Amino acid sequence: MKKSETIFVCQSCNFQSVKWLGKCPECGEWNSLVEERARKPARNGFALREVSAVAFNDIEPQDDLRVSSGVTEFDRVLGGGIVPGTLVLIGGDPGIGKSTLLLQVADRLSGASTVVFYVSGEESERQIKLRGDRLGVTAKNLYLLPETNLEKIFHEIDRLNPGAVIVDSIQTVFSSAIEAAPGSISQVREVAHKFLLLAKNRGVPVFLIGHINKEGSIAGPKALEHIVDTVLYFEGERHHNHRIVRAAKNRFGAANEVGVFEMTGTGLMPVANPSQMFLQERPQNAAGSIVSACMEGTRPLLVEIQALVSGTKYGTGRRMTQGLDQNRVSLLIAMLEKRAGLQLIGDDVFVNIAGGLEVDEPAADLGVVTAIASSFKNMPVDPHTAVFGEVGLTGEVRGAMQAAVRVKEAQALGFKKIVMPASNVAGLERLLGIRVVGVRSVDEALAELF
Repeated sequence: MKKSETIFVCQSCNFQSVKWLGKCPECGEWNSLVEERARKPARNGFALREVSAVAFNDIEPQDDLRVSSGVTEFDRVLGGGIVPGTLVLIGGDPGIGKSTLLLQVADRLSGASTVVFYVSGEESERQIKLRGDRLGVTAKNLYLLPETNLEKIFHEIDRLNPGAVIVDSIQTVFSSAIEAAPGSISQVREVAHKFLLLAKNRGVPVFLIGHINKEGSIAGPKALEHIVDTVLYFEGERHHNHRIVRAAKNRFGAANEVGVFEMTGTGLMPVANPSQMFLQERPQNAAGSIVSACMEGTRPLLVEIQALVSGTKYGTGRRMTQGLDQNRVSLLIAMLEKRAGLQLIGDDVFVNIAGGLEVDEPAADLGVVTAIASSFKNMPVDPHTAVFGEVGLTGEVRGAMQAAVRVKEAQALGFKKIVMPASNVAGLERLLGIRVVGVRSVDEALAELF
């Protein structure tokens, strides 16, 4: 029998070397090469189907084949429901609610006479049962398997022939064909590839739960995210009741789509109107507070942007942000000093998105600028006013996409005026119950608001 080859594999980028290296020459990571012994992978235990080329016009559309998960916000993130044969990767911080959400989805799917196979590599069946009782799970077609060996898992899949598979988590499952530790890049890629073949060959949706490392990536390497069809990230502060599921990649729907949930004692409950939830504790007539209309995927969200400008005891002021890109806020502060005449270099500037939400779209710029100016002048903005628009370094206010959707969301929540880019105003002046004001520069916006 031929001796298996010993190689060193980078756990960040999968670079392989015949000798150990302190620094990976491919990605530049230090101490990331781990010794592994790989041999030829064994067969999976299920036969590959015969395939042949199909004409594009002969392929039936799959939108009508989507299956509802029974959780409305989860369906929204997936693009309208579960596509048969899809491979979904869900990541998030420990304890944020990944297992809870998928157990609720398994309960809803099993209630529709679908056999759901739940593989747990971290918890026993009694622990899952205990959580299920707390969530009120009454699934009759849900089967639990506390196992980490891939070959034994596929043996049970052949026996049960489930309609959906949930794996919690992908880092704990290992294949006997790969002589590497569970969770290593070789094991993760091999296991994910086998589940991909299972999903595509049998048309079974497979949900994989992935751990988040200290850099915030799922399962360490980005290679796993390239294999799957959909990548979902769980977001939210542990000290807040709401959780956000964001689609970072989706081959069957819109990317950056979000679903909003509220964590309760009986599980994650979908939030039908997240804008109202984020604004329900907003202070009235407070300097440094403004509502901005943002887009998360195809959903408009009204969020409160708060800013605090105060004098500093040091030579230069601090710049701290929460929920926004700090570098972007620093650029906007520099623009305010140069174009609007606000002397902020000797002040501390703190900017926050209330409620723990993270916003990364440029249309929130005008809200950030307005909140900082409001706190600096100590002048509150009318609480029935909302703003949005991208701000350039010369002080111009640029147009934003889907302006009509943003304005209608503000109108639905009772706002009376919205300040927005002048290039987006066309066709929106006739909306009843809300005054639309178009501005071309930051000076015009500040003159209108103050």
